[in-house]
Amino acid sequence: MQFLLLGLAALVLALFSIGGFTRANPAALARQLRLAGGAVALGASALFLIRGAPGVAAVLGMIGSWLLGWNGTAPTWRRPQAPKTGQSSTVTTDHLEMELDHDSGAMGGRVLKGMFTGRNLDTLKPAEVALLWHDCRFIDPQSAQLLETYLDRVHPTWREDVSRGEREMRDHDGRMQPEQAYEILGLKPGATDEEVRRAHRDLMLKLHPDRGGSTYLAAQVNEAKDVLLNQR
Repeated sequence: MQFLLLGLAALVLALFSIGGFTRANPAALARQLRLAGGAVALGASALFLIRGAPGVAAVLGMIGSWLLGWNGTAPTWRRPQAPKTGQSSTVTTDHLEMELDHDSGAMGGRVLKGMFTGRNLDTLKPAEVALLWHDCRFIDPQSAQLLETYLDRVHPTWREDVSRGEREMRDHDGRMQPEQAYEILGLKPGATDEEVRRAHRDLMLKLHPDRGGSTYLAAQVNEAKDVLLNQR
């Protein structure tokens, strides 16, 4: 064992005495030292094995293999990388394609389905985004969650605004008021049943979800028709 230690010490001294050491690449030098140490350890392992000391030979063989990286566990040295900038993440759902800027936290996106298909979110009014959120709440929860996050950023009071609008639209029992029903159908108070049915039919042709319309608005139109016809 003493001969082994002396041999390793001599190897290190020899490497330090090589001309131009101070200009050497630290990573390359560390690798050379590791490889040289591994070779010496394997040589000593063979020597001890010949001399009838298999236990010491096995230990030195394992050390040599580790230094040479034969077992895949040799350590590696890497320069620390500077944090990357300008990165973004894209999420695609049934109704949306959203992008998040990692640096600024800004969100943007494009509508893939529904009455605003092809529109960028930043071109929609908060009320229109809220309408899209209404459509996604039950049929596409992932898109609804993304829209909630987007609205929280661009219009923090949107939840209160939506709640207030729904309260104003209905009476204390939660039913749609006739005045709101006329307004939804685009009719004046006192319109006949035939006018109500015609207005409902025309709006449903435009708003039906199967035609790229709004599920929420279609439901409101249906409710408005029922309110006015049932009050007769």
